[in-house]
Amino acid sequence: MTSFKHTTDASNAIAPDAETTLNPNILTVDVEDYFQVSGFEHRIKRSEWEALPSRVEANTDRLLQLFEDCNVRGTFFVLGWVAHRYPELLRRIAAAGHELASHGYWHQLVYNLTPQQFRHDIRDSRSAIADATGQAVNAYRAPSFSITAKSMWAFEILAEEGFTVDSSVFPIRHDRYGVPDGRQEIHERQTAAGTIVEIPPSVALLGPLKIPVGGGYFRMFPIAMTMYAMRTIQNGQNPSMLYLHPWEVDPEQPRIPGVGFRSRFRHYIGLRRTEQRLKHVLQKFRFAPVCDVLQQWNDSEVAKSQSLRSIET
Repeated sequence: MTSFKHTTDASNAIAPDAETTLNPNILTVDVEDYFQVSGFEHRIKRSEWEALPSRVEANTDRLLQLFEDCNVRGTFFVLGWVAHRYPELLRRIAAAGHELASHGYWHQLVYNLTPQQFRHDIRDSRSAIADATGQAVNAYRAPSFSITAKSMWAFEILAEEGFTVDSSVFPIRHDRYGVPDGRQEIHERQTAAGTIVEIPPSVALLGPLKIPVGGGYFRMFPIAMTMYAMRTIQNGQNPSMLYLHPWEVDPEQPRIPGVGFRSRFRHYIGLRRTEQRLKHVLQKFRFAPVCDVLQQWNDSEVAKSQSLRSIET
């Protein structure tokens, strides 16, 4: 992939570190409540969501304030269930200058759905976001990155439904998600219904180890490891993408009883240090929403194509 064009933006120069002079990384938030995560779905039925104390508004507002303090904008992949019940929250996200995108409606793993169920889910999510904000969205992220080798059929349905951007294929090995040999850079996927631009969640290599950037990995790994990964990806002329959830800055959230050790460990580890770590990273690196970084990617691809045609002639 060719290098992105660099544009100077004084308002985004948060700190005089070397990283802030590089092209922007992508900041993303998966807007869901603490009880809606895949690791808890065997303990909490979706029919019970309404009765549980919700914390998604307060936690998302907490992130919005932090992003404002650090003068950064990002992309919010919003669960349709949240959009339907908290439309004012979506309007606050949009008013703050952030991009809205879809995270599905019911936080169901794509590979557990039929194609028809998946189509209904993404339609309902888009409708909920549009009803709340008047905005149509064209970017999607599957719950728990659940577009895997057994659910690649989802891309054609996304294209048929008008989505042009996806960020669901994690190039890593995990028991719930991942395509270990998947491409790590932004690329296009061709379907019978059209083209989808894929922005994979970021990983960097440290010897044989893959270092993901965001989520539980951000809370579990030393902060220096995350920053190493981001620098390594940027030095390869690609943007890194940080992802997180509003519940990750909420150490006081209720504990779900009866959850197995693995899910409990993944969900609760490092919650008390997430916000401070996030603030540190936001001050060290430049960030932008998906739409802004993709515009630079498109410009670089056009420039590359024009350069190749020039050489050929």
